[in-house]
Amino acid sequence: MGDFSIQISSSLISRLAEDDLKPKRRTKKTKSRVPLEPPKPETKVDQKHISDDSEQQKGIEGTRWPVPPPLFLPVNQPPYAASAELDAIRSVVKESENVVEKLRKQEENMVQEVTQKAKDLHENEFKIPEPKPMPCLVESNAWMACYKENANDLTKCASLAQNFAECSRKVRQLAKTADK
Repeated sequence: MGDFSIQISSSLISRLAEDDLKPKRRTKKTKSRVPLEPPKPETKVDQKHISDDSEQQKGIEGTRWPVPPPLFLPVNQPPYAASAELDAIRSVVKESENVVEKLRKQEENMVQEVTQKAKDLHENEFKIPEPKPMPCLVESNAWMACYKENANDLTKCASLAQNFAECSRKVRQLAKTADK
């Protein structure tokens, strides 16, 4: 690369020093939205005095904004804009409350429906089946009663025991054919 030299002149230094003293950004003045009252006529001496001051300031700092006339605001200004905004906010809040209330009612109805369906499912799913009658119950009760009465002579109950055995054999055969 080549050799470069930087030269700083005294005029550059003075311009940079002057820039530091000047504000770099002018603030934008906002205009009020309240209609201005027409300025009251003042004496000619005051008007001349004001115009002389503005001319001097123009010459010193270049172009400046003209000095606005004094602004007179009413002391008790009715809060029309604020009440309109509050009314709008209140109406939105009221609508929101109505929507929330409708959603709560809908939620309550849904909870009741789901609870009822859950109860129905629970009853149907976990219902204890009715017990099936025991096959050959009559024959079983008959030979057991006979054995209790005739504990010394069991031969008297042989026919009842055979009836019970025959009944139980028939039930087993029916169960086997039903499984196939």
